[in-house]
Amino acid sequence: MTPRNVPAFPSVRSSRAVNNASGYKQIHYQSNDGLMLFARDYEVAPSKLAPLLCLPGLTRNSRDFETIAPWLAQTRRVITADFRGRGLSQYAGDPTTYRPDMELADMISLLNFLKIERAAIIGTSRGGIVGMLMAAFSPDRLAGLFLNDVGPVFDIAGLLRIRSYLGVRSRFETWDAAIKSLKAINSGFETLAEREWQAFAERLFKRVDGLPQADYDPALALTFPSVEDIAAGRVANLWEIFASTEGLPVSVVRGQHSDLLSPGTVEAMKQKNAGLDASVIPDRGHAPFLDEAPAKEAIMRWLRRVDAREKGR
Repeated sequence: MTPRNVPAFPSVRSSRAVNNASGYKQIHYQSNDGLMLFARDYEVAPSKLAPLLCLPGLTRNSRDFETIAPWLAQTRRVITADFRGRGLSQYAGDPTTYRPDMELADMISLLNFLKIERAAIIGTSRGGIVGMLMAAFSPDRLAGLFLNDVGPVFDIAGLLRIRSYLGVRSRFETWDAAIKSLKAINSGFETLAEREWQAFAERLFKRVDGLPQADYDPALALTFPSVEDIAAGRVANLWEIFASTEGLPVSVVRGQHSDLLSPGTVEAMKQKNAGLDASVIPDRGHAPFLDEAPAKEAIMRWLRRVDAREKGR
């Protein structure tokens, strides 16, 4: 089907990389079903360490990692991706393809285009789900998995909160209105300063005629569980998928006030994967930004494990 509401990309079947003054290359590549997709490639210097593939949450995009990508790229290559229908990636003609399995296939296409055999994944929320799927279905491509406020099962409160805003309002008349909306739908971040809310908004929204607009296809709502399904418990259970992470360097961070990942789920994850490193990020809900000091410490511990394992291969 023809992609809908597509950002302006050339109608070519080849992929390309464009240099950017912000310290990354703009990567345009093609999915298996013909969409032109986007990623940032922070390749600061040649490195033998495992590259990082950073995957954002459901309605977020590659800008979500702007605060940590340059820091991570001091030692290794860092790729931050826009899933289909988000950011600078094309919107799908068939909204039913907004599924984690299709997003996994897109990430494999990205790794293939960049000639990356194996990468370690940092996955926020939806990105972590895609990372768990890679552990199950393409384990040879995965060097480690860092889960940001996501696990194999999801709390009802968080699912209902996401359901309440997904695809509902896409444009705002002012940036103040957009920030007010962000505050209303992102509980657990009460200690953020106004400048931090502004920066969060600028990562999440795109500018259209200078005004903020949601940077994702509203049709994402069509593949998200309905209120009725959530209330009845008819949502994904990924415990069997999570079992595939056994033996991998795996870490999870949970926002102290998260309504999607419960302390009980984290404890159960530890039981399923004895090597799991788990941390709590204070004063954060769903999901931490990962530029918090405890989050960066957790990332560094995880990367040491990733690098040690890869060195021994």
